[in-house]
Amino acid sequence: MGLKNIQYNKIIREYDSRQLRSRHLLEEKFRAVYKEIPEYEDLDKEISSRYAECAKSAVLGQEDIVREQKQRIKALNIHKKQLLWEHGYPDDYLTPEYVCPDCRDTGYIGGVKCHCFKQAVVDLLYAQSNIKAAIESENFSTFCYDYYSDNYVEESTGLTPYANIQKVTACCRRFINSFDAQYNNMLLYGNTGVGKTFLTYCIARELLDSAHTVIYLTSFQLFDILEKNKFSKNADNYEAEEQFSGILHCDLLIIDDLGTELNNAFISSQLYLCINERHLSRRSTIISTNLSLDDLNNQYSERIFSRITSDYTLLKIVGEDIRLKKAFSS
Repeated sequence: MGLKNIQYNKIIREYDSRQLRSRHLLEEKFRAVYKEIPEYEDLDKEISSRYAECAKSAVLGQEDIVREQKQRIKALNIHKKQLLWEHGYPDDYLTPEYVCPDCRDTGYIGGVKCHCFKQAVVDLLYAQSNIKAAIESENFSTFCYDYYSDNYVEESTGLTPYANIQKVTACCRRFINSFDAQYNNMLLYGNTGVGKTFLTYCIARELLDSAHTVIYLTSFQLFDILEKNKFSKNADNYEAEEQFSGILHCDLLIIDDLGTELNNAFISSQLYLCINERHLSRRSTIISTNLSLDDLNNQYSERIFSRITSDYTLLKIVGEDIRLKKAFSS
């Protein structure tokens, strides 16, 4: 995905701010440690002096002195760690803290855009603060099985809702764990409020944390972008074109609430284009819908239904409306 200069500069400013915050935090930590442990500051000064002597000796070819200085520096660093430990600090207390340790908040690794920079582009183009906020509270660590009954067997699955959701979440975890090694897609379907969107958030959180680009769109958002890309061919359509490119090329595309949009021939053709192009390039897609498989077949083209049923893992989630349960219990 390309960026206009103003968009690129906005992302770079954020990286500059991250680096500045990191430096300020580290400086504050050093000041606090120097004040509490004056000997630590003395060791730092001695190490700096010995590095200078080491460099000078290396230029003069005095290899014995270089080795001696390096050994002394190593011993001084060990002493520094011991001082921190004795005063209750962890060994890495005075190492910089980064939002992204992989690129050290520069946005690049060896001249190549870091995964965090690629996701920053996605976030900028799709204004995805909504999912970022959601995945902080809705993820596997907060997923609760207690909302699924174990008192009856659902005829369509042959399992209780509780047993079924355990099977579904296990499949979702396998999808995540094998994401880089095995191409796969998923369709999460079932009634309103049974946890489909929550599970898409869980998957998004795990893959974002493991350095993948994820685009989450409701069906309304998706088809709005596809429509703008198709019919607004002018200078103002730059952003829609970049969004369309991202939809086709991100690591994972999540389409939530398929079937809530107003369907027509254009919608069906664009949906097929989207999922088919991603399938041909072996890029994973997750779709969630309240529609049954029969409704999905009736509402969309035969090509779409065939593509989904043949190339997606179909996961039905059953149970009562969790939102209503929460509302009545509060």
